[in-house]
Amino acid sequence: MISKQTVLICDGGLHARPASDFVACAKTFQSAVTIRNLDKPERPATNAKSIMRVLAEGISSGTNVEISADGPDEEAAIAKLMELIDSHFGEA
Repeated sequence: MISKQTVLICDGGLHARPASDFVACAKTFQSAVTIRNLDKPERPATNAKSIMRVLAEGISSGTNVEISADGPDEEAAIAKLMELIDSHFGEA
């Protein structure tokens, strides 16, 4: 299992479109993928392949998040998801 931390910078945070893009990307990998809101340490990591769970996290712009992947393509999953986050979901 590998994890990376970053700050999510995206107008409106992980609202419908960026959350959908994030989940669609996560679903392309065999590995189990989670996202965790580090600004709310009491909350556990959530399944990054579930649009409902990702939206329920209410991750806003400026939130510290941790992306984790566990499985045969975990490195590729983390790299691609971090690339998506770093691109600001095409909004910047």
